[in-house]
Amino acid sequence: MSTFGQYFRVSTYGESHGKSVGCIVDNCPPGLQLTEDDIQPQMTRRRPGQSALTTPRNEKDKVEIQSGTEFGVTLGTPIGLRVLNEDQRPHDYGGGGKNIDAFPRPSHADWTYLEKYGVKASSGGGRSSARETIGRVAAGAIAEKYLRVAYGVEIVAFTSSVGSEFLFPPSREHPTASTNPAFLDLIDKVTRTQVDEFLPVRCPDATVCKRMEQVIADFRDRHDSIGGVVTCVIRHCPSGLGEPCFDKLEATLAHAMLSLPATKGFEIGSGFGGCEVPGSIHNDAFVKAPATAAPLGRSKPKLTTKTNNSGGIQGGITNGAHIYFNVAFKPPATIGQMQDTVGYDGEAGVLEAKGRHDPCVIPRAVPIVEAMAALVVMDAVLAQSARQTARSLLPVLPMTIPVSQSEKGVGAANGHQ
Repeated sequence: MSTFGQYFRVSTYGESHGKSVGCIVDNCPPGLQLTEDDIQPQMTRRRPGQSALTTPRNEKDKVEIQSGTEFGVTLGTPIGLRVLNEDQRPHDYGGGGKNIDAFPRPSHADWTYLEKYGVKASSGGGRSSARETIGRVAAGAIAEKYLRVAYGVEIVAFTSSVGSEFLFPPSREHPTASTNPAFLDLIDKVTRTQVDEFLPVRCPDATVCKRMEQVIADFRDRHDSIGGVVTCVIRHCPSGLGEPCFDKLEATLAHAMLSLPATKGFEIGSGFGGCEVPGSIHNDAFVKAPATAAPLGRSKPKLTTKTNNSGGIQGGITNGAHIYFNVAFKPPATIGQMQDTVGYDGEAGVLEAKGRHDPCVIPRAVPIVEAMAALVVMDAVLAQSARQTARSLLPVLPMTIPVSQSEKGVGAANGHQ
């Protein structure tokens, strides 16, 4: 399916070498100030051609709002977003001896798309191309603006590994980054501006970033590719989000992230490294929340946790702490080396891919991960807002907690703009 979300619904469209790509956003709350200027920064961070370490495809990725706003304000009606493809080169996928389209590219989606649909896009991978993520990023920017204005939510992602180079390598003392004070300090303070100071890799450490850059350059020069991991933190997320049992928030985050092209793994909080930590250390003890001002658009929580190995989610529901997770991306499938393969006709052959491709997707994946995180939280916010508003109309019973005015949803939150 090309639609994500149940309340904040996003349907993407377009192929890599088609006329345009984009999306339709349903159920964006009305009354949000929104122009292309709110969306374009994330589009620019995602676009190709940012450095010598990315594909040289020359696309401006200029977004156009086609519907759903008037005078820079959302109407509550479907928002149409379009980005024109200006630098298509479908001829890179055919011609010259035996047609490249006669071979399924190793580890790409050519063969599986043909098996599923009986036909496939002849160039660029069609919908399996990373260009499909443009619609996600555009929609995510809208979700993110609402979350920031209404709740003060901050979403920041960064490169945490490339190949065997790690920002926080696992150790005997810290098999998981969730117990590493340096990591916890980073996710508490890091900003997108700081991350983008470390272009082209987007790893917020000068020394490690240089090593990662060299790794990518080495694989590029060998006409090869390499994978890595993007880490993302969501700060100031409201508590109470998530729909047990099958739509727990970490489950919808995993769904969102693993729907991205080239993803191969997802872990949240302590992740796989947490398996090596005893429960006496791993358990997040509850403590009284500090006497600070109430979070934007929310009532002040009474409790918080001393540690955060849970990654901000317990029982599938957010607890108000930072949500943080890792997304693993494989090496890009299309490489410039000659590869032995078999054609669609079953005859053996050699494939030497042409075209323009990233040697590592990690730097450009950073804003895409942020976008999908925003879509997940936005969908959960609208679900919980509907529930809280409906509950607020009922009389308060002895066994229930009354819904405060600030928890009733959009109307109260807007008072904090």
